[in-house]
Amino acid sequence: MFCIGRGAEAQAGGPCGILRPVHQIELSYALGRRSGALIRNPLMELLLAVRESGSISGAARTLGLSYRHVWGELKRWEAELAHPLIIWERGQRAQLSPFGDKLLWAERQAQARLAAQIGALQADLERAFAVAFDDQSQVLTLYASHDDALVALREHAAGAARLHLDIRFTGSVDAIRALNEGRCSMAGFHTRQSPGPGSLAQRTYQPLLQPGRHKIIGFARRTQGLMVARGNPLALHSLQEVAAAGARFVNRPLGSGTRLLLDELLQIAGLAEASLVGYDAVEPSHAAVAQAVASGAADVGLGIEAAARARGLDFVALLEEDYHLVCLKSSLEQPATLALRGLLGGDEWATRLAQLPGYTPWNPGQVQAMGKLLPWWDFSRLKHKKGR
Repeated sequence: MFCIGRGAEAQAGGPCGILRPVHQIELSYALGRRSGALIRNPLMELLLAVRESGSISGAARTLGLSYRHVWGELKRWEAELAHPLIIWERGQRAQLSPFGDKLLWAERQAQARLAAQIGALQADLERAFAVAFDDQSQVLTLYASHDDALVALREHAAGAARLHLDIRFTGSVDAIRALNEGRCSMAGFHTRQSPGPGSLAQRTYQPLLQPGRHKIIGFARRTQGLMVARGNPLALHSLQEVAAAGARFVNRPLGSGTRLLLDELLQIAGLAEASLVGYDAVEPSHAAVAQAVASGAADVGLGIEAAARARGLDFVALLEEDYHLVCLKSSLEQPATLALRGLLGGDEWATRLAQLPGYTPWNPGQVQAMGKLLPWWDFSRLKHKKGR
């Protein structure tokens, strides 16, 4: 939005530059190349057409509009801006007023200064929308718990398989809910390996996943652990030592898979949430937790090895976990899902995944038995009830 002030009413110190206008006008721009401009605004096009044609009727012909429309728009803008835009003299060519000339000059200056950024934005948009017209490309919407391997997969898929992953990072719980509500085609979540009956993972995920309706696809196994400053100055090697040292901890938000994992590990260790100083201090991603430790705002956080190494931190491995992809059974054979499964099972992706610290392929692209991965259901009992 460009903000335009009314002369004497403008005051110093505002957000639109040196002047803070009491009355603000929003000028909306559209991408385009008409008149040689990368971005277009109707008012500026009117002013340019009047200046070049020397008349309202000429401007109307240039723009393919009616005389009445051009006249009405100029009058509306003059009232809105409280300044004359056109000098009207009988028998003379229509001319822009000094204010109109300055408006057009300012707009051209802004376009010249921002040409590189506008051009890059336009190119990005054109590339993105070109996918819609490419019959060979596929788009798959994926809501997922934050994961560095998914970022790498998005880049790899676009180049290797013309598969465009529209990834929205959110908590594991919210990701599966989005899948169940039809807001995405696939969800990503993670758990300890084979979390047993009665676990917090069961109480969280079992109500969201239904045998026969959902299908789990193998993706990766990754290492979770303590992210600490280089040299591990507090000698932290377990959550018990974190609690005993009173180290400043930084957590993940409710609904995230790593917050759920932490709560499970605390239960296993017999520790209360309050035993961690900073349990209620949260950051939205593994990268943000690592940055909090790297900046000295916290001493330790739970996260993935790749995020710790990327910020020069030391990492104390606590466990390996499985990162699952889940889709509805009805979408398992859809083209985008098949393309992703094929890509995950390829050697190129396995090589790229192995380059990420703390990651190994885990049955990539293969449909997994839910009862083996998440042993919460008695399938013989379920079949018996269905047959009754």
